[in-house]
Amino acid sequence: MYFTPEEKIIGSDNFHDAVGSTRRDFLIGTVAAGTAAGATYFGYQKLDGNPVKVGWIGTGDEGSVLLSEHPPEYMDIVAIADLRPTNRKRAFDGDGNAERVGLVKKLGPDCKSKIKVYDDHKQLLQDPEIEAVVIAVPLNQHAPVAIDALNAGKHVLCEKLMAHNITQCKEMIKVARDNNRLLAIGHQRHYSVLYDNANHIVRQGLLGDIKFIRAQWHRNNSFPGRDSWRKSIAKEDAAFLEGKVDQYGYPDMERLINWRLYNETGGGLMAELGSHQLDACSIFLGKVHPIAVQGYGGRNFYGVKGVGSLDKQNDHREIDDHVYVTLEFPGPNYAEDQNDKVIVTYSSINTNRFEPYGESVFGSRGTMYVNLEKEALLFKEASPTTGGGGTEQRLHVLNGSGGDAVLNASESLAPSANAAVASAALEKISRGYTEEMEHFCYCIRNNNFDPPDKGGLKCNGTVAMADAIMALTSNLAMKHQKRIVFKDEWFDPTNPACPEEDEQVKG
Repeated sequence: MYFTPEEKIIGSDNFHDAVGSTRRDFLIGTVAAGTAAGATYFGYQKLDGNPVKVGWIGTGDEGSVLLSEHPPEYMDIVAIADLRPTNRKRAFDGDGNAERVGLVKKLGPDCKSKIKVYDDHKQLLQDPEIEAVVIAVPLNQHAPVAIDALNAGKHVLCEKLMAHNITQCKEMIKVARDNNRLLAIGHQRHYSVLYDNANHIVRQGLLGDIKFIRAQWHRNNSFPGRDSWRKSIAKEDAAFLEGKVDQYGYPDMERLINWRLYNETGGGLMAELGSHQLDACSIFLGKVHPIAVQGYGGRNFYGVKGVGSLDKQNDHREIDDHVYVTLEFPGPNYAEDQNDKVIVTYSSINTNRFEPYGESVFGSRGTMYVNLEKEALLFKEASPTTGGGGTEQRLHVLNGSGGDAVLNASESLAPSANAAVASAALEKISRGYTEEMEHFCYCIRNNNFDPPDKGGLKCNGTVAMADAIMALTSNLAMKHQKRIVFKDEWFDPTNPACPEEDEQVKG
């Protein structure tokens, strides 16, 4: 969605006013503590003892983001491992991207002599000093590397998507339990202050009856040099790995470097982008499991000859460059009335970025838009009797006839004192990477294996597997061009049933 500057200011003020009105005391407490995130915000405590000694497996794009965001007071990075020499250098020196600060800049030049460097994760896992690992390798290696680490006695924080298929997800959960080790998966929106407050708005009922959520992640790779997933192979990497890539699970160098583009090594737009947003939508809906999915996916740009300015004759990618899916979720009264559904639509395209990425939650009393993980805007539906709504209307929160909080139009042209409280608490918006790593270390130090609702890892293996099921079953629905009904046993980590092996899906 695009708004005028004035509408964005009003929508932001409305969001802050609603948050400040409904959790004012809590937010005042976080401001007084000096932070609106991390230990204070999410309820865990500072570490009692030394930072957890961590090994880093994978220092490419996402691994470098995590290195940049890691909390040194919780994590002591003692070793890194990556198959590619260029990535090992990048871990220390960075690459000029502000989102990926090298360890030298973050920790100081001494880190180069203190942090051990391995070219193979199995070498790193033999290091007895390491208590836990962070894994950020290509998707097809998530499960093999995580299982190796768990069997070596290390706690694991693995990047999303959890695994290349659901059979692997269930095996990861089993191995973690067998070894009594924590398994966390990096869907960082579970640790985002912004999303936590957006979800609070939903849980308070301020949007009314939610029947539709629209999510999208749009990019434009139609210009030369704009495809971030298509990378050249560095001579240094090619020379170092010549004749070795097959032993690491890659058929050739191309699929090691450009793993996102191939079905054998990646999961396409749904795994890399859509999984984040389906996760966010399911958070807003109370993490209920979906009912069914259908959709369309195709190589509508890279698969069409003679279109656009790119030389696509030599582009052999297998993944879809446009995907559109529709998921059906149960509403709060679905058990009694199966007409009570919430529809979630998701699109990801490669030829237009007019709406980059975000989620729009449409309710009977209001609309909330979460944009780029940076801001949330809130607008009221106009009342049929008194009006007062829309993108140019300031709001305030009051108690309805039943005692529940509801949105109302405000006569004031300025944000309220409650909005100021929330704005101060949410001033520094974190995407959640730091907080997920802090909590991971906190749970290690406190031997906390509790479920999420009891203070344990917010995105443990079972939670993350549900996100993987949504993303990968969406891929199957597009592949087979059919509506697929989700089965309860797919979501049970102890049940071997999986969507990729289901006769309903394959038939």
